[in-house]
Amino acid sequence: MPSLDDLKKRIKSVKSTQKITKAMKMVAAAKLRKAQENAERGRPYSQKMQNIILNLTKSANNSDNSPKLLIGSGKDKIHLCVVLTADRGLCGGFNSNICKLAKSNFKKIITEGKVLKIITVGSKGLDQIKREYGKYIVKKFSFKDKKEISFNEAEMIGKEIVDQFNKNEFDKCILFYNNFKNVITQIPQAQQIIPVEKNSTNSDTENSLTYEFEPDEDEILEDLLPKNISTQIFKAFLENAASEQGSRMTAMDNATRNAGDLVDKLTINYNRSRQASITKELIEIISGAESL
Repeated sequence: MPSLDDLKKRIKSVKSTQKITKAMKMVAAAKLRKAQENAERGRPYSQKMQNIILNLTKSANNSDNSPKLLIGSGKDKIHLCVVLTADRGLCGGFNSNICKLAKSNFKKIITEGKVLKIITVGSKGLDQIKREYGKYIVKKFSFKDKKEISFNEAEMIGKEIVDQFNKNEFDKCILFYNNFKNVITQIPQAQQIIPVEKNSTNSDTENSLTYEFEPDEDEILEDLLPKNISTQIFKAFLENAASEQGSRMTAMDNATRNAGDLVDKLTINYNRSRQASITKELIEIISGAESL
């Protein structure tokens, strides 16, 4: 049984941890509002970009000569999986949920006899994936030094993906990230960005409209498709940022409450041990007095 001094030190230690988790919860709550606003503002832009591309696709002059980024290489042999996670921990199951979805896709790709290639964005995802799928990782990105990820970082990753595709290093590219729903719920997503998914939009009315484009549709697509890839990656970054803060806020709230419960239990044990110690001393004093 621990001594009174040990229990007192343990209570003090847990209370110190509780202060840290409470402070982290407040910081996450403050950052969440801005991150959520950014994610919500980014959704219409990325969706509109997809709508425009799909509309251009329908009215393209020659589908056979359409850009490869749109129609793909015509093969389905090599899959490039881009896994977006955080560079920091203490955010509940945020990173684990993305990696879990990614790993299930990795297993399916390998089982079907296809070639797997992985690009990791974020050190936490790399730590989880490299244990089992380290040999498939072809590129690693980490923005730990960046306070806030901008479109420049998304464009950097987008250019890397486009360069690899132009070198015929893969046939299909899938993006893994968390879609922010609310503070409690973040839904892992697997979005195919190369080739463009035909059913990747819910705006049927938008795509049914006919537009006249200047210059030609094919020429616009050549310039718009690489930008769309960077845009979709940036949207994933925004969704991840909001999801990370929401998950961290929930995790730190649970940790703070658990620390409070532990302090209560330790305090009860401390009081019981202290009372038992006092009782024992009283018995010893009384027994010594009677023996005299």
